[in-house]
Amino acid sequence: MPVDPMLQGLVAGFAVEAQEVIQKVTMDLLELEREGLDSTALSKLYVRLGRHLHTLKGSASSLGLQDLGDIAHKLEDALAPLKASTQKMPRSVVDVLLHGLDLFMLRAQAHADGRGDALPDPAAALAQLVAEGPAPDQVGASAGAPSRPAAVEPPPVGVPEESASLDGASAMNPDALPESADTGWRVGARQVTSLMREVERLREVRLRVEERGRELERVVTVLAKQGLLAETAEARTLLAGTARLLRTDSEETSDIVDALEEGLKAITTRPVRTILDPLQRMVRDLSRQLGKEARLSVVGSELSLDRRLLEKLQGALVHLLRNAVDHGLEMPVAREKAGKHHEGALTLRVEQQGNLLFLECADDGAGIDVARVRKVAESRGLLAADEGDRLNDNQLRDLVFRPGFSTRSDVTDTSGRGVGLDAVRASVEALQGRIEVNSTQGQGTRFVMTLPVDLGSSPVLVVRALEQLVGLPMLAVEATQLARADSLRIGKRKAHLEYQGQLLPVVDLGARLGLRAAAPPAEGQPLLIVQSGGKRVALGVDAVVGDRDLVIRPLPLEVRDVPAWQGAATLSRGELLLICRPDWLVTESSQTTVAAQRRALVVDDSLTARALHRAMLEAGGFSVHLAASGARALERLQTDTYDVVICDLDMEEMDGTQLIARLRDKRETASLPVILVSAHDSAAARERGLAAGADGYLSKRECAAGRLLAEVLDVMSRRGGRA
Repeated sequence: MPVDPMLQGLVAGFAVEAQEVIQKVTMDLLELEREGLDSTALSKLYVRLGRHLHTLKGSASSLGLQDLGDIAHKLEDALAPLKASTQKMPRSVVDVLLHGLDLFMLRAQAHADGRGDALPDPAAALAQLVAEGPAPDQVGASAGAPSRPAAVEPPPVGVPEESASLDGASAMNPDALPESADTGWRVGARQVTSLMREVERLREVRLRVEERGRELERVVTVLAKQGLLAETAEARTLLAGTARLLRTDSEETSDIVDALEEGLKAITTRPVRTILDPLQRMVRDLSRQLGKEARLSVVGSELSLDRRLLEKLQGALVHLLRNAVDHGLEMPVAREKAGKHHEGALTLRVEQQGNLLFLECADDGAGIDVARVRKVAESRGLLAADEGDRLNDNQLRDLVFRPGFSTRSDVTDTSGRGVGLDAVRASVEALQGRIEVNSTQGQGTRFVMTLPVDLGSSPVLVVRALEQLVGLPMLAVEATQLARADSLRIGKRKAHLEYQGQLLPVVDLGARLGLRAAAPPAEGQPLLIVQSGGKRVALGVDAVVGDRDLVIRPLPLEVRDVPAWQGAATLSRGELLLICRPDWLVTESSQTTVAAQRRALVVDDSLTARALHRAMLEAGGFSVHLAASGARALERLQTDTYDVVICDLDMEEMDGTQLIARLRDKRETASLPVILVSAHDSAAARERGLAAGADGYLSKRECAAGRLLAEVLDVMSRRGGRA
């Protein structure tokens, strides 16, 4: 049944749209056959399911694809007796609908590829769909009874995944056409990487334009201080106008950088859920085939990662999940005898920390029998008898990754050939990563993959403590609420929040970062419920700025071991945002400060510079306080003592040389080591700073290269401080 050539482009777009709709329908069907949904939730799912099927039928018919319209119509007929149901969907009906969706998608892709005239008549397939479905009067009776899957081997779901060639088509965009429609360009990874570097250069240019604008405004201020002379009036007006235009240009450049980065991200990355959601169907079908019950939960599917990485990981995840269902989970009867729920729990967790990606695949099954692993390895010649005596339990568990290893004595459709976990390890190592296995017999098994990533973004919640912006991984933020007196328990040393029947310790982010003394939360202050490793705290912040989808990059090598930070991201205007480690926030022991710790005061009107200097000094064991101006630094010095001051040379209210003069005039701070930092790397600027009484001088480029800590220690040593 050929398609009108004039409609061929529309058919290709319809195939992409249909894939998206069918994925939603599949997820709804898997939810409908599970227990525990109330009647309201069931009703909404049935209504949404009917709406999606009707959309597929109407769209197909409008394009003259009558075979697809007939399939969708038969699926509506199978659903019709259940529309008013308040029970879960019988598995036999789910089988029919899933089989029909597979058939619909295969034929839709064939039409999109121009192969519609070669398709067989769908009459036989439609007759089989009708035959497989239960009679309307049997639907209610079979709601709780298990049924065998359809005898027909289900074809693959959906159309092929997007090509790694970055052709620009997106399955999330109904207007985008697949590669077969020849609407995109093939772009090499090297070209994309080069373009990303150019965007980074554009960001630097924008920052320089902004800096030039500030310098121009300072010139206008200097002229104004000289008096409103008629000779300078025209110059002041021109300079003020130029400064306004520069601000406008800077804002427009910032918008362009944002748009370019979003476009590049759309081309080079894709949401993790695009490979994880289809695995729900695979787990369901395999469980039924083996007579087991399993439910897959996915955490972190909203992350976006490098398309090439995801495509290479998909096979490894399939192997791990098949292994978990086949080898890990027990039969329902055995699980109930062991005191477990008859339905096995599988979990896929995805988390990105800096340039590292963590993928965890866990099950609550029988666990790995170490003694049996050793016996099988010896029987298959993978392990010498005396070698097993020298291996501990962890090393014995690692034998499951050996080529040829399998605990199955016979070969089945799902296992027994000894190539599953061996292939997983090979795939992970080919991506420069590693895989580890942990298991407790009778409780379950957990595989953790750690991989480096160059591209990708993570959802981050941006919060503020005083004037410091901090990022928190959204995966760690469980909830947010405002502090209320009736839910707080204020003790002598610590405050607790009553939350879901528990008392959670309240941690003040500002105090935790050393910006201020700890204090109980004020009425109405935002509190974030942060969890990590099974621990939870109520994190008090001054403001919640909002959530962002950001690329988290690793810190420089010199500061990568600082326990508080997992990486850094760049905000739209070029500001550096440090991303806090949730495990550091919830760890009690790390909230205490060593009495003899060296103390540093960083004075800079740039938030980015303050954050970077602080990270580097904390890596050297310093307790760091921050000040955004010279006046604020003098206030700090009235109440606190420091071992060293790091100060920006060029600040608006009081520059670095003026601050040094004030410090040298006071007996308490006359010998306090001061290091000046400046964006200017000229000999004249260096001489000016040292002549003003600075003990050291660094350009900000030298600081970014990791020179700050060494200079601080050197200056303190010369001054006789605690270096």
